[in-house]
Amino acid sequence: MTSKTHGYVFALLAITIFSLQDAISKHLASAYPPIFVTMIRYWAFALFTIILASKMRGGLKATARTKRPLLQVVRSVLLAVQVVLAITCFAIIGLARSQAIFSATPILIALLSMPILGERVGWRRWMAIVAGLFGVLLILKPEGEFFDVKLLLAITSCFNFAFYVIATRLVSRDDSAITSFFYTGVIGGITMTIIGPFYWSWMSPGDWGWMALVCMTSISSHYFLIRAYDLLDAAAVQPLTYLSLVYASIIGVTIYDETLSLNTIIGSIVVVAAGIFTVWREHVVGRRATVAN
Repeated sequence: MTSKTHGYVFALLAITIFSLQDAISKHLASAYPPIFVTMIRYWAFALFTIILASKMRGGLKATARTKRPLLQVVRSVLLAVQVVLAITCFAIIGLARSQAIFSATPILIALLSMPILGERVGWRRWMAIVAGLFGVLLILKPEGEFFDVKLLLAITSCFNFAFYVIATRLVSRDDSAITSFFYTGVIGGITMTIIGPFYWSWMSPGDWGWMALVCMTSISSHYFLIRAYDLLDAAAVQPLTYLSLVYASIIGVTIYDETLSLNTIIGSIVVVAAGIFTVWREHVVGRRATVAN
């Protein structure tokens, strides 16, 4: 297989494992505080990043060297908060509907990149943004008389992750990917260790087994994602991440007895199509800018 083919294999493995991790996290968060679940998960993640960094050229000292320490801390805390929000959403909103709303993240990133990163957005991406927001409104449309306020948590999570991605883009101008990855694990682990003990819960032996599986999937999925980004452009990987919505829908319906309304299905299709187009246009515009320079 070519390196590009290997990249797609790694990306598919990462996305599949992430989806399994989300399904197990939903089970655990239904019985234990999401902050506690996230803390244990981050302990394994932080250990993995430290071991990985120690094996890089220059070791831990070189990997931890950053030109944007404050921004690294901020983005790492944002991701830790995001994990807590996402797990909470899986538990109280459901896998399928949460992932449907999360699918709007690339559209929010394009929208927020204008004032924060100073990026210009042409009419094509504006049309995709408007279409994507319309799709989100379809997903959020009340099925009864009242709007489900729990969905605001998923919207908050979506915005939080968008800010994390933008912060990551900013820091990538000065720091390497492995440095950002190192801070993501270590700072996230420290953050959750400060907060998590207040939510400590004694788990049953069986659930500790599920927790161990979450930790293993967390490590393996991030490893495969790193390998994927080593071999593929972000524009090639991003569309594949929408498979998470497909996996979440299948798992949610078959295992957790979730139901998918027609609005959710149609809205998800619109959001995914708009998101893929937005990522593609960013890639095209970026390539043109590179050639022009």
